[in-house]
Amino acid sequence: MFSFRTTPLEDQTDKALLDGKVACFCTQNCWDTYRDRYMYQLFAERGNLAFVMNPRDTELTPGTNHIQFDGPSQLEGLSAVVVEIQDVGARYFNYTKDVFRLMSVLADMGEDSPAMYVVDHINPSGRFVEGSIPSDDKEDFVPKVAHRHGLTLGELCSLYYNEIGASFPLHVISAHASDATRQLLPWTIAPASDIPGMFTSLMYSGGGLWNNTSITPAIGTSRPYEYLGAPFIKPTMEKIPVPEGVLMRTCSFTPAAGRYQGERCYGYQIMLVPGYEYHSLLHTLQLMRYFTERYSQFELYEEFFRKLSDPVMASYIHGDISLNDLREHVKLEEQKWIRKAKRFCLYDDQPLRMK
Repeated sequence: MFSFRTTPLEDQTDKALLDGKVACFCTQNCWDTYRDRYMYQLFAERGNLAFVMNPRDTELTPGTNHIQFDGPSQLEGLSAVVVEIQDVGARYFNYTKDVFRLMSVLADMGEDSPAMYVVDHINPSGRFVEGSIPSDDKEDFVPKVAHRHGLTLGELCSLYYNEIGASFPLHVISAHASDATRQLLPWTIAPASDIPGMFTSLMYSGGGLWNNTSITPAIGTSRPYEYLGAPFIKPTMEKIPVPEGVLMRTCSFTPAAGRYQGERCYGYQIMLVPGYEYHSLLHTLQLMRYFTERYSQFELYEEFFRKLSDPVMASYIHGDISLNDLREHVKLEEQKWIRKAKRFCLYDDQPLRMK
């Protein structure tokens, strides 16, 4: 059973939410601006909050983590699980993958499963899409969506619910029902420690792939995914790929955590020109080919290829096909994804390609 609801969470009259045992699966983005409280405090005030599942570490920390739970044994006896996180628009975002793990566990519980309620949020990366649907199932809890999918979390949950053939009750509460949507931009509260700013999510659909290479996207600095580099890079602007609407400069930085912690890295800052669309994935692939051709120390780790999940893109990085061939492949894949995505849209605007 699936439903889409246009009134706020606190106005829902389901017995599961009013009288049942409720668990909350959330991040700091579940802040209610009208009542100055977090979503889970609603159920604490009602006296039916069972427990809260949230990230292990502090809200702002150089590392990244997951929302952990013990599996079906922890969820037994619940009436409802209420989910509220801020997705960032790329299929490899940790907290969204954690939501899909939760959904898989609920599906396996069968008739004993609690209902799931998703308090939706606007996608900070908008409706533009990038990339392709995964070519295999090597990554756990990753649905068949493009690298940058252009959907909200509620829409993604509806898609994943369909993919895994789930039967537990799933209810999505519209992003437009929230006061926070009207008062805050979706990046005002950082979705995760490595997605801190206004432009970060626009760079994450490509930039997130650097995490599985020997070049760091400046994790452990104040500007992750805008900067990239490594101790072995010797920056030069000669032949570096710079698409229209992008400025790049040579730079250096020293990460406080993560890969190359405490080491001086050399590389580049990516700067977006206002008014231009930025295809982060295509630009990242061009940069990876550039570094592959120039630095023997540049490595693509096994997890990179699982995350990329596209042999044509991999062949471009290795120099086997041209940029025009890559662009044509990406165009066709994005069109394919948009046709699929539109079946799960809950709002008036639709996913679209960059021109």
